[in-house]
Amino acid sequence: MKEINASDFQQEVLESGKVVLDFYSTECPPCEALAPKFEALNELYGEKIKFLKIFRQGNRELATRLGVSSSPTLLFFDNGKQILDTISGGIKKSEIQSRLNQMITAEEVEEIRAKQQPIVSEYDVAILGGGPAGLTAGLYLGQAKLKTVLIDPALPGGYMGTTHQVSNYPGFEQPQPGFMLAHYMSEQTKHNGADFKVAVDITSVDLAKKEIVIDEFETIKARKIIIATGTTPNTMNAPGEVELKGKGISYCATCDAKYFDDKDVVVIGGGNSAVEEAQFITKFAKDVRMVHQFDKLTANQTAIENLQKNDKISVMYEFEPRKFEKRDDKMVTTVENLKTKELTELVSDGVFVFVGFKANVSMLGNTIPELDNWGYIKTNEDMQTSIPDVYAIGDIISKKYRQITTAVADGTIAAMSISKELK
Repeated sequence: MKEINASDFQQEVLESGKVVLDFYSTECPPCEALAPKFEALNELYGEKIKFLKIFRQGNRELATRLGVSSSPTLLFFDNGKQILDTISGGIKKSEIQSRLNQMITAEEVEEIRAKQQPIVSEYDVAILGGGPAGLTAGLYLGQAKLKTVLIDPALPGGYMGTTHQVSNYPGFEQPQPGFMLAHYMSEQTKHNGADFKVAVDITSVDLAKKEIVIDEFETIKARKIIIATGTTPNTMNAPGEVELKGKGISYCATCDAKYFDDKDVVVIGGGNSAVEEAQFITKFAKDVRMVHQFDKLTANQTAIENLQKNDKISVMYEFEPRKFEKRDDKMVTTVENLKTKELTELVSDGVFVFVGFKANVSMLGNTIPELDNWGYIKTNEDMQTSIPDVYAIGDIISKKYRQITTAVADGTIAAMSISKELK
């Protein structure tokens, strides 16, 4: 697979036939998650479609000209003309493959499908999710000499891996970058014998049968399953939000804040994530305006005190977004004053959204464990769910506090419970 620069764009893309171009960044977890999928698809489709990569940070002018404002972003070309739709952010392998299939003939698609032979793998325990809870469970199960596989559609680390720094994890005198803490945990788990199948698409999950299909061709069978799929950032369902995701609206400061040097940014939210990520964004942006629906921030007091010392940040209390638009190269966020109902337009260079999370249960198929009123999985003290031999840990379970430390504790409990049962 070839990497190009802006100077190569005319020859390698516009003067070539069928091309898929990946704009990637450094210190970008979604980019790292995409890389193995992109390489695997190159192996399958490379004879018919040219796969190219380009470093977005080093080719900003070209990225801007092509409307690329988030990493990673995939663009598709045919004989010099951009085709299909642009995809960015947490890109699934199936999303890419469906577009690649549209670029070639039906006969060629069948030829490629024939190369993918179904396989079956058997394990004692399959862990769905590679955040701190899943990694800890994998560590303990590996030490117990149980055959364990950790499955994740992204890279290990979960939301921790996209947090710019973690200041309250025991054992570290100084705050740790989230991606480094994720690296330490995943390497420790690997060294203790757990298998990793990451950056894969989870095709289907059957909790009753204890079967998980990944990338449409590998079936994983296990005696026990641990659900550690965590949460996903909430969206606001405001007009323009979906259309402008990756084109002015971001949900990952670690991935995209670096592109807002000396620019104006709007941050939606007022909890821990919003406050801490707003602080991080000010390392680059000249002005950060926060929009929060309540009359005071809901983050922890230390985070609030640090924010109040930062003269780059201002907060609009009791406002909510009502619409997002792109006008020329600017983002326009229409917000409503919840007291007066007056609408105001905020003009900025980009918008970051941090408005809480929802449990990732949609991938679990038709048989879902019992949930609480907020959609989180109920467990007993051993982390067992209502489905026999199925456990749940981490942010996806019903509990009062969701922290890295509580996730690690959940993983420990589930692994020790399973180890006693299977030994």
